[in-house]
Amino acid sequence: MGSIENKYAMLISACSNEEAAKKIANILLEKKLAACIQLFPINSFYSWKGEICNDNEIILFIKCRQDRYAAIEEAIIANHPYEVPEIIMLSVIGGFSKYLSWIDEVSGED
Repeated sequence: MGSIENKYAMLISACSNEEAAKKIANILLEKKLAACIQLFPINSFYSWKGEICNDNEIILFIKCRQDRYAAIEEAIIANHPYEVPEIIMLSVIGGFSKYLSWIDEVSGED
């Protein structure tokens, strides 16, 4: 596994429903900010405003380049139903070179 200089990332966000998650996924793909977004139904337990909550959500795994983070964050915030949306970036430290090249190809290599 060679170094990829922290060029790639996976962002994680969660939405209250599939409609909101699909809207965000489509916006990110249309703007070429991400190469792939996977949606999964999850059950979330969390604290919010002094209460413990348990809700069904849709989690988004967003495969992208790290240099797209600011634009992705802006797009998520502008289209997300939550007051404080989850937006977490995980750095990719390795991966199949052809897949990583594909991320560059479809997300507009500069």
